[in-house]
Amino acid sequence: MNWDLIRDQATTILRDLIRFDTTNPPGNELPCVEYIATLLQREGIEPIVLESAPGRGNVVARLKGNGSLPPLLLMGHVDVVPADASKWRRPPFAGDLVDGIVWGRGATDMKNMVAMEIVVMLLLKQNNVPLKRDVIFLSTADEEAGGRMGAGWMVLNHPDLIRAEYAINEGGATSIGLAGKTFYICSTAEKGSARFTLRAHGKPGHASQPTRSNAILPLAKALVKLIETPLPLRVTPLARAHIEALASAVEGETRENLLGLLDPATCERAMAALPFTKSTKRRLASTLRNTATPTILRAGNKINVIPAEAECQVDCRILPGTTLESLEREIRDVIGHDLEIKFAPMTRPLEFDPNTPLFETIKQVVAEVDPGACVIPGMITGGTDAKHVAKLGTQVHGLMPMRYEGPKMMGLAHSHDERISVANLELGTRVLYETVRRFCGA
Repeated sequence: MNWDLIRDQATTILRDLIRFDTTNPPGNELPCVEYIATLLQREGIEPIVLESAPGRGNVVARLKGNGSLPPLLLMGHVDVVPADASKWRRPPFAGDLVDGIVWGRGATDMKNMVAMEIVVMLLLKQNNVPLKRDVIFLSTADEEAGGRMGAGWMVLNHPDLIRAEYAINEGGATSIGLAGKTFYICSTAEKGSARFTLRAHGKPGHASQPTRSNAILPLAKALVKLIETPLPLRVTPLARAHIEALASAVEGETRENLLGLLDPATCERAMAALPFTKSTKRRLASTLRNTATPTILRAGNKINVIPAEAECQVDCRILPGTTLESLEREIRDVIGHDLEIKFAPMTRPLEFDPNTPLFETIKQVVAEVDPGACVIPGMITGGTDAKHVAKLGTQVHGLMPMRYEGPKMMGLAHSHDERISVANLELGTRVLYETVRRFCGA
């Protein structure tokens, strides 16, 4: 196979995808998915474009296997978060290619992977790969706002089009560089959400006569505690497997500090001593505990009136095994019992067994494509469309193969100057194609 041409094709497709402004809200994903449908149709793959609402486009296509094994789903989304162009070095929707780097919103979340998946479908068709599993391609709207108009809508309205035994999805963290070795992360779990509102009450009055009964005071005190005090360490089996896999490949103080993350008595000191970037440390810390981050504050409606009520919305992400009752106990232990806590509907965490044939295939392929590297299980600290397709019984593996290229090229999702190297786009396409060919090939 001519990987120079394949790399150029994936790069062109990614640049084209970036040029569709699919900022959500409003999304307007339809023109983008129609472009994808055209690419597939040119190769003889028949796509189905479905609108969940005017302008909210989703596209699904299938390469048929012999039916001896259930399908594999390649899933992704084309909507992106907003980009403030004044803060970017290059226009966020131009798809600029400069010195081997593609710039633009969606370059790492996740139009890059959608481009890889498109190329995989095209290659399977062009090479007439015999399949024992159907390979289903799904690109959706609305993931950045919860997926209700995208994957969630597909599951509710067209489940038979996307039902699969396994799925490959975006993966959160992509890789870690440690002791000269690259660890690719295949996420088989993701945290759920249990967002809540903290509400404090006081006595109203004229602002010219200050009083300590101002509702802002108890809320402010609680928020300081919540921000400064991490919730308790809770090591899930998957988090332990992730850290122990890293520790097994290194020696000495680094190994000791990695294992120290698993002990509440040493976790904080060990994290500080590890040779990781700040973003990697934040991610690791978030896989070891529930998190509660204050985000939106409201109090008062007139500048000269002391508010009788003040509230804060808190974005809370929870580990597998957490219940609302156990979570509230953790929060009360930090902030006390003076404030009201009102939970929104909970999104349950996901946790799949990493001991699957798909995971093993990924490990084998990565070891061949990037000798010396290895694949370890991981957890996504946010949420993805996996929560929707999992309702169909699909085991979701989060994998976005990108070699560690230093701290400046990592953690760019949702950030200013989002970008990806062409080298990583090629590597990801190689890993994904070879994984699908081996796992689904007859």
